[in-house]
Amino acid sequence: MKISAKGEYGLRAMAILALEYHTGPVPLREIAKREEISHQFLEQIFISLRHAGLINSVRGAKGGYTLAKAPAKIKVGDIIRVLEGPIAPVDCVAKNAEAACSRSTFCLTKGIWQRLRDSMTEVLDDITLADVIKKSDSEPGGK
Repeated sequence: MKISAKGEYGLRAMAILALEYHTGPVPLREIAKREEISHQFLEQIFISLRHAGLINSVRGAKGGYTLAKAPAKIKVGDIIRVLEGPIAPVDCVAKNAEAACSRSTFCLTKGIWQRLRDSMTEVLDDITLADVIKKSDSEPGGK
């Protein structure tokens, strides 16, 4: 599974919201500038994140975006699934896709793809936004 720019940029933007969690709404333009992401592209990403209930928008002069939950309650896997779809290296091991594959009962490679899917899911669901920003704080050049 290759993460697209949408997934990469969305995760980076969510990390900014996690860093600013206790300071209030962050304007989209500020996030775009800090992360060097197209404002228009970030708007599209935030629509999906807002519809999924991961972020809230605040209108007005001091408006912007905030996380809908504490950084420790949002898993990287949640963000990636919203922006990229199912975490699966091939379609036949995506959730509810097995019925669509006529080879499912005798496929020699299915087990490999299932193990890879499960490993990716485990890693992505084991890391929260709190973990992401904690790692950022401890690295050279971090906050």
